[in-house]
Amino acid sequence: MARTRSAIWRTAKRLDTALAGRELTRSELRVPRYATADLTGRRVLEVVPRGKHLLARFEGGLTLHSHLRMDGAWRVFPAGERPRGGPEHQIRAVLGTSSHTAVGYRLPVLELLRTTDEQKVVGHLGPDLLGPDWDPAAARERLLADPSRPLGEALLDQRNLAGIGNVYKCELAFLAGVTPWLPVGELPEGVLERLLATAHRLLEENRDAVERRTTAAGSRAGSRLHVHGRAGRPCPRCGTPVRRSGPGRAGDERISYWCPGCQSGPLD
Repeated sequence: MARTRSAIWRTAKRLDTALAGRELTRSELRVPRYATADLTGRRVLEVVPRGKHLLARFEGGLTLHSHLRMDGAWRVFPAGERPRGGPEHQIRAVLGTSSHTAVGYRLPVLELLRTTDEQKVVGHLGPDLLGPDWDPAAARERLLADPSRPLGEALLDQRNLAGIGNVYKCELAFLAGVTPWLPVGELPEGVLERLLATAHRLLEENRDAVERRTTAAGSRAGSRLHVHGRAGRPCPRCGTPVRRSGPGRAGDERISYWCPGCQSGPLD
């Protein structure tokens, strides 16, 4: 399963807590392009998330950029402890200090670049829902730039806004009362603005949570989610069985869940 924006935020927080402000005593980048690169002796300035990207910044103007995609992971261990995150041959990066060791497993994207060049790898991203640059007006403008595009596809496009994955796509469409296939430009007046506000609120509320929740505590369905993963089960709002569809067309190749009783609009 692809990593959620909240999961990336938590990973960055763990790495930053373990490494920031400390000098590297061990540095291994186990990819051919950077096999000879050595960051030993450099102080870690910070580890920050940008969308679903991780940026580890070091003194001297260098940044280690990684992306977890479907299967990658960073694990943090006390210094000297044997890593436990997969077999040795899956390790792509090791960053160690006197107190902790961060180990990157199965990282599909790992590159060392100048910090001044970070925009080359993350500059295409839209406003980050969990970032200091969050700007709902800019996100709205990007989403409406292609008014005929289905809402679900538009929300998943990280160039419009960074942070929405398939779970939130389905949940936000439900909370907006429309299907994921309704063109963005056909949303009723004010709905897009409320959807963006809800997206920001939900990601903020869930950024430290291991289990995401979009329903209110005590929901009659006893579920943390309204529709995602609930095909055939009753909608927590109206009781209609939740439906699923997908994978869909190019651009929205993930399964969609929706409630026919609560959501209006076209179907895939």
